[in-house]
Amino acid sequence: MTQPAYDVVAIGNAIVDILSPSADAFVAENGMTKGAMALVFSPEDADALYAKMGPGQEVSGGSAANTIAGMAALGGKCAFIGQVADDQLGAVFAHDIRAAGIRFDTNARPGSPTTGRCMIFVTPDGQRTMNTFLGASHYLPAEALDRDLIANAQYLYLEGYLWDPEEPRAAMREAIDIARAAGRKVAFTLSAEFVIDRHRDAFHELINAGLIDVLFANEAEIVALTQAADTEGAIAAVKDKVPLLVVTMSEEGACAITGDQHVHVPAAPVDKVVDTTGAGDLFAAGFLHGQAQGWDLERSLRLGAICAAEVISHFGARPLADLKALAADA
Repeated sequence: MTQPAYDVVAIGNAIVDILSPSADAFVAENGMTKGAMALVFSPEDADALYAKMGPGQEVSGGSAANTIAGMAALGGKCAFIGQVADDQLGAVFAHDIRAAGIRFDTNARPGSPTTGRCMIFVTPDGQRTMNTFLGASHYLPAEALDRDLIANAQYLYLEGYLWDPEEPRAAMREAIDIARAAGRKVAFTLSAEFVIDRHRDAFHELINAGLIDVLFANEAEIVALTQAADTEGAIAAVKDKVPLLVVTMSEEGACAITGDQHVHVPAAPVDKVVDTTGAGDLFAAGFLHGQAQGWDLERSLRLGAICAAEVISHFGARPLADLKALAADA
């Protein structure tokens, strides 16, 4: 097996986040569930909701793309595969991810639908209520995969959010085969409870077939996957089925389990929670970066906690502080 040229190549939704401060009353009046993520299925509904937003900021997002941006900020060599449309938001996404030092070669898709966007309403307590129109991101074909790129990355990182549509699901299954044939590791994040509810059986098939080397989940997601009574029972049900299980527990920190080894670290301190968008994504960035550098589990978990604390201290799901400097404390 050759030395990998990249630390991680990720496949995920290519989305532009539009963030706007919002009152709790606005969230309730518009039928949103505070702190949750809902899908917007039509361009018309997306446009209508966008028209109601107050002044905001546009920042390239998408779960796996955020993770890759965090890893690149830490000094990792990373690449991303995801579908944008040939439009203004697609150009914004491509510019942002390339400017972060990430290889991004996926060709823009002509015509409709438009590039995906996530309209995020951030309430005064830092909770984010997301409304996502996935657009072109759900039309990623297997033909867009760079087989040599995937085979030359230490980790292939996949997000559960992209498992819904048939076309990118087939692309991700092929990517898994490419990575495993090259002797690389596959990391998978469960993403959200609603995703698990729709694809629980498929996710169990991936796990039981030994196709996942690193599984990321938060407490709610691991419980949803296993339908256990609590987090402890859920971890017990999964830990022997994946080589490495990583579970985040909000203010209680995070843990990693491999074989008989169970490591827990507390959450990193933060003066004020401004916006929790991307907390899990940046945790995964720190943890995977540590693992790619050969760090032990505890140090990797600490770096994940530090990265998550940084991103929740400001608006947006991409790091603003110098993560390399923060990593010195891990």
